Amino acid sequence: MSIVSIGVSGLTAAQIALSTSSNNTTNAYTDGYTRQVATFSESTSGSGVQISSVARQYNQFVTTQLNGSISAESALSTYQTEVSQIDSLLADSDASLDTLLQSFFSAIQTLTSDASDTAAREEVVGAAQTLVSQFNQLGGYLSEMADDVNTQIDDQVTQVNDLSAQIATLNQKISLAGALGGASNDLLDQRDLLVSQLSELVDVDVKVQSNGSYTVSLGNGLALVAGNDSFELAAGASASDPSKTAISYIDAAGNSVALGDSVLDGGSLGGLLDFRDTTLADTQNQLGLMAVSLTQAFNTLQAQGIDLNGDTGTDFFAVADPVVYGSTGNTGDATISAVFSDDVSALSSSDYTIRYSATDGFSVSRNDTGASVTATYDSSSGTLSFAGMDLTISGTAADGDSFLVQPTRNAASSFSTLISEGEQIAAGTSSGSSDNTNALAMLNLQTRDIVGGKSTLSESYASLVSSVGSTATRVAGQLATQSALTEQLTTLQQSESGVNLDEEAANLIVYQQYYQACAKIVEVGVTVLDTILDIN
Repeated sequence: MSIVSIGVSGLTAAQIALSTSSNNTTNAYTDGYTRQVATFSESTSGSGVQISSVARQYNQFVTTQLNGSISAESALSTYQTEVSQIDSLLADSDASLDTLLQSFFSAIQTLTSDASDTAAREEVVGAAQTLVSQFNQLGGYLSEMADDVNTQIDDQVTQVNDLSAQIATLNQKISLAGALGGASNDLLDQRDLLVSQLSELVDVDVKVQSNGSYTVSLGNGLALVAGNDSFELAAGASASDPSKTAISYIDAAGNSVALGDSVLDGGSLGGLLDFRDTTLADTQNQLGLMAVSLTQAFNTLQAQGIDLNGDTGTDFFAVADPVVYGSTGNTGDATISAVFSDDVSALSSSDYTIRYSATDGFSVSRNDTGASVTATYDSSSGTLSFAGMDLTISGTAADGDSFLVQPTRNAASSFSTLISEGEQIAAGTSSGSSDNTNALAMLNLQTRDIVGGKSTLSESYASLVSSVGSTATRVAGQLATQSALTEQLTTLQQSESGVNLDEEAANLIVYQQYYQACAKIVEVGVTVLDTILDIN
């Protein structure tokens, strides 16, 4: 090989090296860009130099760890954003139910001093209406949050499907480029960026196939991307609870497979599902339980007393009946309606699931703990009684049918007063207009354990505020820890894959000098050839 050819091989290699370093420099701030390095090797002919590869400085293990951390951080961040709204709402002293409860019972205390005082009676009605209004506002706000979370879940499922389709398209392009022997570093960067974005939405497992394609799977092994194909998720009404959005997986045959929340336990999608089904649902149920407990206890006393007109008292408060949903997979024609029993002391803030077995009949379990619940079934009336409720079953249930019971989910937003005139308050137990016997019993409700038979109204609310606050604090702490881990992994990943401008500036100078040296070799080679040709 001539000296000129050797010099030219060096010029070519220097040009590629300069181009690579220049590309690194100009993409220093490009999201998802991975630093590339040109590798020099001796020419296959034995003389000169060649660029054997321009490879990405990429560590699959570190990237996998980083994506997992991003997914966990995204879930916690989403949860923290949502739970902090409830925490702020409940902790607001101006909107505190406890303050309004105290005002309500203070008005009743004033009434006990003179049961014939019409002004005192009107004060009780006014305080009750204010209390009910606050229950409605809190319940309505939480219902709107539930609707918003369902909308976010639907939107994020669309994003997951879009990212999966883009990854599958890049898989195809990368495989084709590899088969043709071409470099596809830019495509690899685009694909890794999409996987990182997908990890923010849902926790995924990535495996690299022999042809360079990615297989991207959910936690249960179902593939979102396999080679050139992508598989979609679908968002729709839950089979057991049409008020909430559930997620299913659409396989290659078009079949829909319902996904449990545990499958989607990471990313912002997992965070939304976790928040909705735990803190949000628990808060709605606990507020509803307070409304039901106050309604039942106060109405019971109203029925035992006499109002200012000498008539037996009528219901003071009202709440919606428990909600019962039959699963869409039921094959029987049974329907269930529910009402609260006269004694709701056994009622809890949990939802319940009723299942029917051809051999064992109806069985009931709590949704929060999974524990079995003692239930009594009267076949003659078709009534199933448990946990402070009486449920009437119409039609015939089939083996395997199930029903979801939400006793208090909508109680706070449906809470209302039925009395608008102070004279309707049954303060006494005789026809005397100044009899305050029943008013004293109403006042005692403030200190009685009427909520689930275990706590007072104030204690129940304080427990709810404390529980939500504790959850918000815990999640914030976990988020801070996870964010620190993500930052460490990002630093580690960037130390290998990120562009260092100082290093690239030095490389540009080195490669420039290298190019000039190789040009000198060519110049010398040409001079030698000219000298030889001039010899006669």
